[in-house]
Amino acid sequence: MSNRWKIYMLAVISFLVGTSEFIIAGILDKVAADIGVTVSAAGQLITVFSLAYAFGTPILMAVTARLERRKLLLYSLGVFVVGNAIAVLVPGFASLVGSRIILALSTGVFVVTALTVASKLAPPERQGSAIATLVMGFSTALIVGVPIGRVVAAVYDWKTIFGGIGVLGLAAIAIVAFAIPRTDGEEPTPLRRQLAILKQPRVAIALSVTFFWISGYAIAYTYISPYLLTVTGMNEQWVSAGLFAFGIASLIGSKLGGFGTDKWGVARTLVGGMLLHAAALVLLSLSAHSAALVFPLLMLWSFAAWSSGPTQQYHLITLAPEASGIMLSLNTSVLQLAMAAGAGIGGVVVESVSLSAITWIGAAGVTVAAAAAIVSLGLSRSRSLARSRVRADEGTVAQAEA
Repeated sequence: MSNRWKIYMLAVISFLVGTSEFIIAGILDKVAADIGVTVSAAGQLITVFSLAYAFGTPILMAVTARLERRKLLLYSLGVFVVGNAIAVLVPGFASLVGSRIILALSTGVFVVTALTVASKLAPPERQGSAIATLVMGFSTALIVGVPIGRVVAAVYDWKTIFGGIGVLGLAAIAIVAFAIPRTDGEEPTPLRRQLAILKQPRVAIALSVTFFWISGYAIAYTYISPYLLTVTGMNEQWVSAGLFAFGIASLIGSKLGGFGTDKWGVARTLVGGMLLHAAALVLLSLSAHSAALVFPLLMLWSFAAWSSGPTQQYHLITLAPEASGIMLSLNTSVLQLAMAAGAGIGGVVVESVSLSAITWIGAAGVTVAAAAAIVSLGLSRSRSLARSRVRADEGTVAQAEA
């Protein structure tokens, strides 16, 4: 079997673990009704997952850095199966919280390890494409996994989804065991070194862009299913179709975000995408009672939200090209913290204000992200100009000495 097919297999498994993360937002109302909690309380399952992912993954990756990579993939998938089994077999909200923590830690370790393995399976000139293939597999869970999960939950039961994911997880273990070659571990990067980069103001501000952008997005997305059912008045079939359209638009937005970064530059693509994101959420709120308008606005929201992803990652890498791995790792942790904060704030808004208010609050968060992006890009531009002046001065001195 060629290494290319091995990378595709890892991408398919990434789709599986990605579905376990994203699916809760698509079935939140059903989970809440079944276990006897409010929708806002059920939303905290996303908060718990994101916090465990954000704090646990870097620590576990540092502890297991020297472990052979295939072994680590197998261990993480084994824990992943256990997490799904708990969701299916053990009743109650507390056990579901425990399941989400286990799934978060195993998902984080698998995804990071799979990215490393894929980059080593690919030839040097194709490493970027290999990583993109795995990221695409993970993100496809939003496009296909969530709407399919919604349909399964409507026809059968929400626990059926986790049971199916657990069984497929066992198949994934067999695939990794037989198809993925052994890969040596690496020297761990101390957490102190990873966090030291946050002392630079331009890096901290740039990461705050991710925080406000994703938290604004998560405030609304966490409660999207009950919002569409209750506020918009869509039926089950239309909610499933809406989630599918949302996923397709996210893929298109991500692709155009990468194209726009090259074509129009970081500033226009990043700030423009975030302002469109905020506007889409406001329009969604204003048109909430018209299903005909909500559907295209849902797609516009997803398109605009995900167009910022590749642009923001590129911007972060340019800030510290010598520590690009650390920057992307920190960005992933901040992203998960933002998901947790968004789910938490959204729960408070739903409980204290109303379900319809989540789009307004989300839009406010994204607007703050756009403002932070302007500041961050301004600092980057100032630094670039300062470097240019230093080089020019050095060139003048060199000419005078000659």
